[in-house]
Amino acid sequence: MTDLALEVSRFLPFPPERVFDAWLDPKMMQKFLVPAPGMTVPEASNDPVVGGRFRVVMQASDVEEGWPHEGEYLEIDRANRLRFTWVSPYSQEDSEVTLILTAANDGTNLTLTHVRFPSQESRDNHEGGWTRILEALETTL
Repeated sequence: MTDLALEVSRFLPFPPERVFDAWLDPKMMQKFLVPAPGMTVPEASNDPVVGGRFRVVMQASDVEEGWPHEGEYLEIDRANRLRFTWVSPYSQEDSEVTLILTAANDGTNLTLTHVRFPSQESRDNHEGGWTRILEALETTL
């Protein structure tokens, strides 16, 4: 168990409401929650209320089984802040992700913070994955 953390930021040329809502829309989640080239999200579901849960299955094209990612929404402040737990085969049980959205220059500054990883390698892999996910979010929107 460690307190390793990562932070990834990106400017998106879309209003904060649109960026925020994408994180709570299963159809949109399937399009942008792809942490690497060649991956897909064959399953995404959620109950977007505080205490509600989400489930996303990420799958590589060369494997039969997908990797489930699940969590609970801890805070939902539309267009400003979204915080949820992050449970996957590569995370710690108490891992959390926080999104902070700030309106700026006809768009949104999005900062994603992910805390508590089992190892430096896991942290580094997630940093790459989240960076690609934010790139895919921009393309999807």
